[in-house]
Amino acid sequence: MTTDALVSRACPLIYRIGAAHFFSPEAETAAADIGVDQFTLYVLGRGGVLGDVEPVVVSSAFGYFNPSLVATMWDAARTVMAPREAGHAFMGCSAAFGRRTFGHLEGLEAFCAAAGAVNEAADNTGLALYAGIKTEPLVDDAPGRAMQLVTVLREFRGSAHLIALRASGLEAKTAHHIRRPNDGALFGWSEDDAPMITAEDRATWAIAEQLTDRIVLPAYAVLDQAGREALVAGLAAMENALLPA
Repeated sequence: MTTDALVSRACPLIYRIGAAHFFSPEAETAAADIGVDQFTLYVLGRGGVLGDVEPVVVSSAFGYFNPSLVATMWDAARTVMAPREAGHAFMGCSAAFGRRTFGHLEGLEAFCAAAGAVNEAADNTGLALYAGIKTEPLVDDAPGRAMQLVTVLREFRGSAHLIALRASGLEAKTAHHIRRPNDGALFGWSEDDAPMITAEDRATWAIAEQLTDRIVLPAYAVLDQAGREALVAGLAAMENALLPA
């Protein structure tokens, strides 16, 4: 398996699996314990790895969200819990979700070794949100650690993607409406905010996607063939475990 093929197979799976804990029962419980709703925990917890920063810093790292939505939620939430503590809680939810969902899977130790090698090799220069979450300690058990590593590697590509968008000249709001045209309201955009998407925009989006893969590719290149197979096999098993019974 070439590195290009590995990135093409692994990254879409990481994108889907890595978001599975955001609004899970574990997140619901954690949010209730803190005294906020799940969406607020998502904003404060995901951004909390950046520290107690101004909202503009968080919105710049999130990219796709309307900055006004991020500002309103961030400023309200950080009066309830310190952002760094919320970041720890966010990663705790990831681990708890992994234990519940992937506890029966085999081969996760090999997956964790491979995913951990990618994470260690990743260059976090210019990738603020990834750099922040990369500092979070990981749990020792394989199911929890596997989910946490997927969560972290999701931020790796996500942060790289924002760099690629800027380099390609495409606004994040436009990119969001290309990738997730039906989720504008969830991200704080009104119908009036929706840009007119052109063929040129879509072509630029494709260029940004290719550039994103180029940015993350060196980290995945450190894996030998056994590591590549372990990474893909683990991701496939985790995705299957998420399918409805």
